[in-house]
Amino acid sequence: MIEVDVLCVGHASYDLIFSVDHHPNNDEKISANVFLSCGGGPAANAAVLCSRLGFNAGFSGYLGIDLFGENHYQELINETVNTQLINRDNNPTPLSTILVKPDGSRALINYKGDTKPLTADAVNYSAVSTKAVLFDGHELQLSLSLLDHIRTKNIPSVLDAGSVHEGTLNLMDKVDYLVCSEKFALAFASNEFNALVSLAKIAPNVIITLGERGLIWQRDQERGYLDAFKINAIDTTGAGDAFHGAFTAALTTNMAWLEILQFASAAGAICCTKMGARLGLPSKHELDSFLNSASI
Repeated sequence: MIEVDVLCVGHASYDLIFSVDHHPNNDEKISANVFLSCGGGPAANAAVLCSRLGFNAGFSGYLGIDLFGENHYQELINETVNTQLINRDNNPTPLSTILVKPDGSRALINYKGDTKPLTADAVNYSAVSTKAVLFDGHELQLSLSLLDHIRTKNIPSVLDAGSVHEGTLNLMDKVDYLVCSEKFALAFASNEFNALVSLAKIAPNVIITLGERGLIWQRDQERGYLDAFKINAIDTTGAGDAFHGAFTAALTTNMAWLEILQFASAAGAICCTKMGARLGLPSKHELDSFLNSASI
């Protein structure tokens, strides 16, 4: 039996992060003043975040048997993330090149090569016991397979809907908590408030994150707004991953609803104060200290 508090299913990549003064124009050559490299990907980052916060976390997805895949796999082991549900073969590990400006805004280049999404039977979930599951939509068939496994067990499921694609569209009406970006939400309505109403007809619990403007939510027939924490943003990469991981982990505790939202918002805010998604994910001590001293 594989027992975890939180299982994160989806994308793992390897990130190459460059700090630049500005994003380059056509035919422009620029130099980076800082370079970092580390594992990445929404679900993989969320698993690391959960582990750093003291939860028993697992990641399920794909990593290649190449240099980048080996580096990322070892990172997950070092972070005490359960790696028993990772599928590996000779296709390349997805890569992301991230250009970060001084104001924290970013540009991304992703490369997957011939690597295809995993099939439903690529990972066996029959021996998995978990308290909550987070999907990022990037491994649709795996996600649907796991949803079938947990559907009758009252295990809460969360979808990280950062953008509109086949995975998020096919999972958004099958999860308990639809946690989406403003970009995703505005594909369904002209403004975020109308989008909240529309999406609440699809999923029982909806959260729309709005970056520095906070978030809005609907839970059954109750709605609300939570302001963002005041921070000096260095790099916004990974903030959503931190939010989704902390949110899913908090669902396994006895936290009240607004406490869960603040807990997740704090994790995302801290991530913005450091370079790199993986390197910015806070520890339990950092998150507790931030919540005790930060202001909204």
